[in-house]
Amino acid sequence: MNTRTASTVLPAAPSAPPARRIARPEIPLAIALFVVVVGGWELAVRALDVSALVVPPPSAVALALWSGLISNAFTYHFGVTAYETLAGFAVGAGLGLVLGSLVSQFVLVEKTLYPYIVAFQTIPKVAIAPLFVIWFGYGMTSKVIITATIAFFPALANTIVGLRAAPADQIELLRAFTATRWQIFRMARVPHALPYIFAGLDVSIVLSVIGAVVGEFVGAQAGLGYLILQRTFSMDTAGMFAILILLSAMGIVLHAVMKYARKRVVFWLETQKDATLGA
Repeated sequence: MNTRTASTVLPAAPSAPPARRIARPEIPLAIALFVVVVGGWELAVRALDVSALVVPPPSAVALALWSGLISNAFTYHFGVTAYETLAGFAVGAGLGLVLGSLVSQFVLVEKTLYPYIVAFQTIPKVAIAPLFVIWFGYGMTSKVIITATIAFFPALANTIVGLRAAPADQIELLRAFTATRWQIFRMARVPHALPYIFAGLDVSIVLSVIGAVVGEFVGAQAGLGYLILQRTFSMDTAGMFAILILLSAMGIVLHAVMKYARKRVVFWLETQKDATLGA
């Protein structure tokens, strides 16, 4: 007699719902930090009855910033500083890339020029800024040159290090296949140098904002640094803080643009990072 054994299937125990993960946790953390810092600043200033001439409350700074933007009092000067920053960065970083390429490839150029470059870099730019104002006037030319001197060295140093970072076995392999010096430079040295170069350019473009403001402090007829001096003479501390916020915003935007350019040009680094995370 055939008997059929019925198997009893027990239902699976319900699993706990997966915890929700925030896609970009740094955003709410940054907002929370901003609220805590600004709120604590406002409360501390009002609770301790600190004079607005010494430390203005954030509400007064926000009002000064809004008033300056609405009345277009900041627009022209912001444009002047932005032009000086970008032009100085282009000149200084461009010269740093060219000289860095020559120094890294030719020993004679390195031994001849590099000691003078290092000696010039050790001179504080604030000390020689008045000379540039005397030589090139109070216009934007002197500010562009001062900015270029500050943006020059980070691009130069990172270019030299990057162009010398190519693996020796890859260089020897290309030489074994009778590659020319230009082909080795283009196919091996430049791709390995690009991450270093963009790191130097990122530093240079942020320092360029400082260079433009330093030049405007020494002597200028326009620019955000010129406005800071005006606000200092009129004891408008809130207006000074508002201008500092604009300078910070300029630096953040320029840094973000450089970071985006690095991702577009050195795209294989992001691919390797994604592959490592997914392994």
